[in-house]
Amino acid sequence: MNRQIEKLKKQLTEIAEVVNSFQSEAVQVRVVDRLLDEIMETERGDTEGSEIFNKRGRRPSRENEVNQEHGRKKPGATKVLNHLLNSDYFKTPHSISSIAEYCKEKFDSEFKTSELSGILLKLAKENRLKRERSNENNRFEYVGI
Repeated sequence: MNRQIEKLKKQLTEIAEVVNSFQSEAVQVRVVDRLLDEIMETERGDTEGSEIFNKRGRRPSRENEVNQEHGRKKPGATKVLNHLLNSDYFKTPHSISSIAEYCKEKFDSEFKTSELSGILLKLAKENRLKRERSNENNRFEYVGI
C-alpha cells in the first residue's frame, strides 16, 4: 500500500504544473478530480481488492431517482412538458415558476426553473408553444398555439 501512495504522489507531482496553469480554482479542482478518477480506475484494475483505490460513491442525479411506490423512474422535464403540451394545461398562459409548481404537485417531479426554461424556449421556437411577456410582471409566459 505504501508503494501505491508513493506512486500516486509521483503522478500528482507530474500533473501539478498543468493543473496550476489554469486560472480558475474550480477548473483546477475538476481537472484533478477527473484525473484522480482515471488514475484510481487504472490502479483498481492492477490492484484488485485494495480499499484505498475504490472510486468515490456518487449520489445519482435526480433524474435517476426511482419512484419507490411503483419501482420506476420519475419522468424527466422534457417528458413532463410534452405531456402538459398534449393536455389542456397550456390553454391558459403560465409562467415558468407556475409550471414548476404544477409539476411538483401533479407529477411529484421537482424541477428548477432553469431546467424548464431551455425546453420551453425550444418548444416556442418549434412553434408548439407561444412565448409572450406578461403585462403584469414583465415575465415570459407560455401558452399553447
